[in-house]
Amino acid sequence: MATFKVVTYNVNSIRSRLHLVIPWLRENRPDVLCMQETKVEDAKFPVREFAETGYQVIFKGGKRYNGVAIASLAKPENVSFGLGDDGPADGDRLIRGTYSGITVINLYVPQGRDKEHPQFKYKLEWFKRLRTYLAEHFSPKDLMLCCGDLNVAREEIDVHDPKRLRGHVDFTPEVWDAFDLLKSWGLVDIFRKHHPGEAGQYAFFDYRVPRSVERRLGWRVDHILATAPLADQSILCSIDLEPRRAEKPSDHTVMTAEFII
Repeated sequence: MATFKVVTYNVNSIRSRLHLVIPWLRENRPDVLCMQETKVEDAKFPVREFAETGYQVIFKGGKRYNGVAIASLAKPENVSFGLGDDGPADGDRLIRGTYSGITVINLYVPQGRDKEHPQFKYKLEWFKRLRTYLAEHFSPKDLMLCCGDLNVAREEIDVHDPKRLRGHVDFTPEVWDAFDLLKSWGLVDIFRKHHPGEAGQYAFFDYRVPRSVERRLGWRVDHILATAPLADQSILCSIDLEPRRAEKPSDHTVMTAEFII
């Protein structure tokens, strides 16, 4: 049985996280690793380190902020960057490639800062632009997935303290509506398919919270969403907490999904 394993990981600076990413790739050998917040100019991306591990990598980024990359065992096809519309430049927030007949869209959705900040409006508009992008380029019948740091915790079980955190830019009705509109195009939450109603499963743990992993004080703002035909082929989706427990970690950790192909 052939399978396709895709991983999403907000690395929060790829050059600061190579000591975690490269060993994890060697041990786990996913077909595709999608990274967000790479925070490095293209000329300084560590291509050699990935190549030495057997991975090709495509990327788009800039100094200090944003940045997306996809590392893969196979050469990608149909590579593109950004939403390609007349909105703000966003090539460092969306990268796309096709692998084994599956289109992978790696996303870093704007965080929003706070609800009074212009970045929050930008975030809501970005979700709308993304739905338009999907409608213009794909069909819900395609084998396609969107993954990455979407900066939305959709359900109360996706945050450790929903009563206190409600109203945060990642956990508020306006963002839930935007996320639901995106999914209504034809996307399935793969993690929730395999873990319905399960609380306490998080992939983000704030640096500022002492012992956040051990105390389970996290969020699930990282997602793997797939079209229904691909979701039907999914056999697992899990979160690996070990990279978050390691020395000098990202504030996020690894989420993996596997599909029969």
